[in-house]
Amino acid sequence: MKLNKVHHIAIICSDYQRSLDFYTRVLGMKIIAENYRAERLSYKTDLALGDEYVIELFSFPNPPARLTRPEAVGLRHLAFEVDNIVEAVKELEKRQVPHEAIRVDEYTRQRFVFFQDPDGLPIELYERKMDTPL
Repeated sequence: MKLNKVHHIAIICSDYQRSLDFYTRVLGMKIIAENYRAERLSYKTDLALGDEYVIELFSFPNPPARLTRPEAVGLRHLAFEVDNIVEAVKELEKRQVPHEAIRVDEYTRQRFVFFQDPDGLPIELYERKMDTPL
């Protein structure tokens, strides 16, 4: 099998409006399709990073909470590349998003930081290597 790329990541949220605001206003993603599915009492919204479709945001009535943090089987975290980790952290602080301290990857020597979405899903910002083209 030849895989071309990750097509999208699906996220179920507990509070649709709060999560939609977080992913669009805080992280800067744009809505490319928003659909309310009355038979499921849920939204399915497609979000893009730039022009690239990356996240499906779902709402369902009363979804169970995440059981453990982040060392459980399954999705551990989402990671997004940024050009400058210090500037990205300033943006998080400006938007009052709590975050961990900036750390350095022991293998790549690149800087990164963790924070959480409104439902506690860990998100990582990972600084782009300077020799990597945009």
